[in-house]
Amino acid sequence: MNNSKTVLILGAAGRIGLCLTQAFAAAGWQVIAQARKPFAAPAGVQVLQCDARDVDTLVVAGQGAGVVIHALNPQYTEWERLALPLAEAAQQTAERLGALLMLPGNVYNFGRELPYLLKPDTPEVGSTSKARIRIEIERRMAAAAPRLDSVVLRAGDFFGGPGTGNWFDQAIVAKLRSHRTVTHPGRLDSIHAWAYLPDLARTFVAVADRRAELGGHHRFHFGGYWIEGQVLHEALEEACGHALKAASIPWWAMRLAAPFRADLRAYLEMNYLWQRPHRLDDTSLRALIGTVPLTPLVPALRTNLIELGQLDPAAAATHNITQPGSTICREESFSTQAR
Repeated sequence: MNNSKTVLILGAAGRIGLCLTQAFAAAGWQVIAQARKPFAAPAGVQVLQCDARDVDTLVVAGQGAGVVIHALNPQYTEWERLALPLAEAAQQTAERLGALLMLPGNVYNFGRELPYLLKPDTPEVGSTSKARIRIEIERRMAAAAPRLDSVVLRAGDFFGGPGTGNWFDQAIVAKLRSHRTVTHPGRLDSIHAWAYLPDLARTFVAVADRRAELGGHHRFHFGGYWIEGQVLHEALEEACGHALKAASIPWWAMRLAAPFRADLRAYLEMNYLWQRPHRLDDTSLRALIGTVPLTPLVPALRTNLIELGQLDPAAAATHNITQPGSTICREESFSTQAR
């Protein structure tokens, strides 16, 4: 095992990649940040501008790296074409460097009928194209042991961090400032798993710090927040300091337009995630690293809304409402749903 505190992050200009870059740099690691185009990296970070499939260039630039993180995430419509080649390049790079390969995982692996409690050993079901691709990526990582050490750190839907491009900012809060409306993809009484990206990035650092214990292939689940849509709605109201209207995504309209738009077909394929209540069991992760980073929900949402331009910083500081007895304000109630 290479114990060097140098990390090569593939896809460092992306949303999770940039959060990882910031977290590892803040923790004192030497960071090599790969991206196709120039981007504003934190001070002291070495930017590597190249194609992520150029393994030879990655290996030369990444000499000495003890960890490689595959943070590349194609657009929904590009998964079938790019996901496996990008994953294969990341795996080859880590193997040639003798580094631990880390992958941010998601819940696609468990299929359309995913159970409520998702454990690292929950059976995987390839009932969608994206599930089959994710299962294959992780199968290849596991099959490469013992010549490759690897970790999948699985989490729910992301929010937080710089940039845009997920359900939270493109749908749920897209009309928050303009119409004071939260658009919910699922039922308000259905539990959904969420991960605040800065917390997830700090968890990657904590796991990487234990890499000497991670020979072979490992899977861990990041619990994050597991909350109902109504709890998220109330937390957003508290973050904004005023009441918000609730709206629903018009799935029926998307189905009508789907034959003419590949992006809508891709979204519809995954809409079951908003119909099936689910949470991730982080028992094995806590056994490895101890306390898992978890920012309280309302401050995390408030920070992200400011980043997205959906909330004025001055207003957030001076207008803060708390509904006595609400789920998000009762520490004993909320904490049981966020672990």
